[in-house]
Amino acid sequence: MAYFINRLSKEDQVFHETKTAAAEFYRVNRVPEEIERALSELFFHKPADIYGYLVNYFTNLSTPPRISRLNGREVYDTRGQLSIEAEVFCIVCNKEKLLSSATISSHFGHKGTLLDWKADGMERAGHVMTAIQWVNEPLNEMLKDQNPCDQSTLDHILSSFFMAHYLEVKGSKKEENCSPTEPVDVLPPSPPEQTKGRRSASKGKKNSTVEKPLYSPEPTQAVLPGSLAIGSVSLALVKSGAQIQGIPLYKYIGALKNPMVKSKFHIPTSLTTLLTCGRTSPGKLNLLEEVILIPKAGQRVKQIITTTLELEKEMLKIMNTSTKAGVIQAILSDSGVLAVGFERPEQPLDMITEACHNLELELGTQIHLALNCAAPELWDYSKGKYEIAAGLLKSPEELVNMYQSLLSKYPAVVALIDPLRREDTDQWQKLSNVIGDSCLLVSDITYIPKTSPLPGVRGHVLKHSNETTISDLIRIISEQQGALFMGTACNESSSDDSLSDVAVGLGLDYIKLGGLCGAERMTKYNRLIAIEEELVQQGIFVSKEKHPPPMFPEKPLEPSSMQTDMA
Repeated sequence: MAYFINRLSKEDQVFHETKTAAAEFYRVNRVPEEIERALSELFFHKPADIYGYLVNYFTNLSTPPRISRLNGREVYDTRGQLSIEAEVFCIVCNKEKLLSSATISSHFGHKGTLLDWKADGMERAGHVMTAIQWVNEPLNEMLKDQNPCDQSTLDHILSSFFMAHYLEVKGSKKEENCSPTEPVDVLPPSPPEQTKGRRSASKGKKNSTVEKPLYSPEPTQAVLPGSLAIGSVSLALVKSGAQIQGIPLYKYIGALKNPMVKSKFHIPTSLTTLLTCGRTSPGKLNLLEEVILIPKAGQRVKQIITTTLELEKEMLKIMNTSTKAGVIQAILSDSGVLAVGFERPEQPLDMITEACHNLELELGTQIHLALNCAAPELWDYSKGKYEIAAGLLKSPEELVNMYQSLLSKYPAVVALIDPLRREDTDQWQKLSNVIGDSCLLVSDITYIPKTSPLPGVRGHVLKHSNETTISDLIRIISEQQGALFMGTACNESSSDDSLSDVAVGLGLDYIKLGGLCGAERMTKYNRLIAIEEELVQQGIFVSKEKHPPPMFPEKPLEPSSMQTDMA
């Protein structure tokens, strides 16, 4: 054989060597066997699209996709504010493809007045620019060539990167603040003076001593610039994994949560916001950031939306025809609901009661209410009290007594969200004791550092924001006891509808998306409807005929107990 090859021309020898190398290459990679099997199956199935069948066949034999690069870019959210969109590119069948992109809600802390808009915009720009730099440089290098379907490993890389930067910033701040003298307790700054219906304080009063506040300031977790990159990339990665697997995002997340269980799915109960009487509303009342409708168990998403819209129309009709004092005006808030001007917390509840009576809806049976009090934002540090309305201050003890009176008058209110600051642990315990099982105490745990559980709290609101990864959400849900709410910020600005898939995949009890206005909210409601219809069509939909504990007491409330005299 060697003699024969040597007698060939140089060109023929090169050709022969190429043929031999090709044959060996095909043999090692089992190409002839796979082609023969593909042709056999092709003839057996006789598909209408012959070459499409072959494409699918060989695609299943291709190398699993790998992350080729990340891209972070500056975008504007639905409120015209700067945000970041994270994109994931992978090598699929020897070609680079954009598999997914994602944006999440941002939280940079509360600004005191409208005059802080400029400062807020500058702070947001700094956070977004840092996040883009993180995505395009260090995270891009760290995640390159990783398996996009290994969510746990990817999220661990993201969290480790974030923690390293967090500890670095924390250490540098300690060095800057290092002093040989003993630390001095400083009075926390009071929130900017509210001008909502209040006259200026009298001048001429002098106070030579500065008293310490009655309570310590609520511990806040500083938002590290760039943290938006972590949550956005994690969401983009989980969407990429779902696309590669060829399954809906909610099923993919469900498999991440319970890998060994192929269970059916239920749709979290949609809690829709009816109105707001918080600090940004036109009236004096500050306390009720959200009045939330809890629908009857077992209702479909479309039914819940229809009921909410009917209630909103009836409330508008009442406000337009009412001659009662107290209703100042109503405007459409950033949360997509009516911001109504009231002076007392009883007034919005009375209006809802009247609207339900007019529509023949049994408040306390067919629907219930939850109140998002957002009390931590109402704390006046200088006075050691809550400013529940302009010029009206209440101590924690007085606020507990007010809640007790309010709940006894309106038993259809079955949940209070953030009714107190976390520091008021004694009052949390007292409030829990006086309301018993008739009302669920709920705490927003999204932006709070790890602390001991609050007494009496049996419900938790969780939002996907900043550095929270999908794996973090799965872990938190496995650790928390009681009712779990997936929520959005009151001023939700992300139009990404993935939050609905996340809530369904995690198997949460409730989802709080806000009002029925604005693309940033309606895209999520529409996605819930689409998932629900898909589950029903596939026969894997589970309808819950009653609310899971601990939202409701064992014995249902009597409808007659909620009817009040509207005369």
